[in-house]
Parts: sequence; C-alpha cells; structure tokens
Amino acid sequence: MVRAFVGSCPGMSRRDQPPGGGGRPDGRPGGRIRRWPVLRQLLGEDPRAEAARSARTDALRPRTADADHVARSVCPYCAVGCGQLVYVRDGRVTQIEGDPDSPISRGRLCPKGAASRQLVTRPTRRTRVLYRRPYGTEWETLDLETAMDMIADRVVATRRQTWQETDAEGRVLRRTLGIASLGGATLDNEENYLMKKLYTALGAIQIENQARI
Repeated sequence: MVRAFVGSCPGMSRRDQPPGGGGRPDGRPGGRIRRWPVLRQLLGEDPRAEAARSARTDALRPRTADADHVARSVCPYCAVGCGQLVYVRDGRVTQIEGDPDSPISRGRLCPKGAASRQLVTRPTRRTRVLYRRPYGTEWETLDLETAMDMIADRVVATRRQTWQETDAEGRVLRRTLGIASLGGATLDNEENYLMKKLYTALGAIQIENQARI
C-alpha cells in the first residue's frame, strides 16, 4: 500500500503527486514523502490533527508576527466601541484585529471594524485639510494651523453675535444658542468630560452625544 503511493499515481495531476522522489532501498518512504499528509493519514495518524498539516502549513506565519509593537484602540465606527489591537512595524500600521481582552467585544470585529486598517493605509486617504469658500466651486488645501485658527475665529464670532445676557424680563441667562455639540459614539468618558467643560465655559447649552441618543 505504501509503495503504491510512493510512485506516480494514475489519474493524479502533477500538483497532487506526493512531494519528493522515491522511497528508501528498504521499501520505506523517504523523509519528504513521509511528510505527505495523505501518506501520514494512511499510516494511521489522526487525519483531523497533525496528519493534516503540510510543510507549507508549518511554514506559514501570522501577519502580526513581524510587528514592532501593538497599540490598543477602539473601533471608530458605531457606538458599540469594540476593542482593537493595532499592529505597527517601522511606524506603519500593518494589521488591525479584535482585542480579546475587551469586555465589550471579546476579540470580535464586524466586517467594517476588521477592515478599518484601510482608514490609515489607503493611498486615497485625505491627509490635508480641504476648504471650500462660500459660493465657491473648488476645494482649497489648507495647512492644519490655518484651519484651526479659522475655526477658533468662527467660534468666538458666533458666540459674540448670539450671546444672550438676559431675557425679555431681565432674568439672567448668560448663554448662546448659536453653538451646539453632538459628540461621536466612540468618545470616551474623559473626552466627553473635557468637551462638556469647554462648551459650558463658552455658554453653550445644547450639548449631546450620539451614544446617548
């Protein structure tokens, strides 16, 4: 039975032939042939365990094996907040997988979360601020410093223009209805705390969070 499988088998393609050459002079198969999964299963090894492993399978390595370090993160999509492990090599993200230590997702990710590496590695990702002026038809590229200054100027101007010190009956209000905040679902408690402090200091009262809605 063993010798029949050592030679060429009728009806089998070249790819399906057992690897290596013939057997030993004593009739026993050679080293490479003895590693052939089909032969190992015929010789009595458990076909559901080690006998099903090929040399190629043994040589496979996980995509995360060469990572320099691993950072913990949270999926940027829905309000569930699944934990992620971000694998980095040479300063670049190489893989993102579910975090088994996360009490929320326990290592699981939906298709969107599993593909979130594309957010930072796709060549089409925008890395510069784009601005379109009022009534404009074209986008302009701005540096981050200029964009942040423009946002700050608009916040100050809006607060000044919409400030309400008192109401019609003279009751103190000290508020603005021209500024509102809707926080993202992946903001953590610390970030929401700082946002609440900021908007309260500005006099805004319309402060909400997507996760609570």
